[in-house]
Amino acid sequence: MTSPYRNDPADPVAAAWAADEPSGAGKPVEERSLGEIIGNISDDLSQLFRQEVALAKAEIQQEATKAGKAAGMLGGAGFASYLAVVLLSFAVVFGLSNVMDPGWAALIVAVIWGAIGAVLFVNGRKKLKTVDPVPRRTTETLKEDARWLKNPTG
Repeated sequence: MTSPYRNDPADPVAAAWAADEPSGAGKPVEERSLGEIIGNISDDLSQLFRQEVALAKAEIQQEATKAGKAAGMLGGAGFASYLAVVLLSFAVVFGLSNVMDPGWAALIVAVIWGAIGAVLFVNGRKKLKTVDPVPRRTTETLKEDARWLKNPTG
């Protein structure tokens, strides 16, 4: 498995790919015993597994950092939007209070916001029910890996 980023020293994912030579790389195959070859295969599989785990950790860390920054920006945008909605609501209340009692104007704006909240809640709950908590692609690739390990030539 090769990656275009494998040799980039600045990339934390590339560091996860860095590894020693495969075991037994210095000896020709003819000079090794069957037990040594099987041991080398076992060592290589262990090394491959450790590299894959290190790669997954590096990728997750890198993506979590990006997600954290994005979440901070979205949080700031949400807070700014919240303030805008509050101030616009006050403006609507004050505008309506020119033609009716301010209490009724505030009640009308509150009822409108309550209706908007109810619609958003119902739609959000509907979408939340469609979320699948099981990572299907990862499960499938793990099953494929297990099948390959059982029959590597097929």
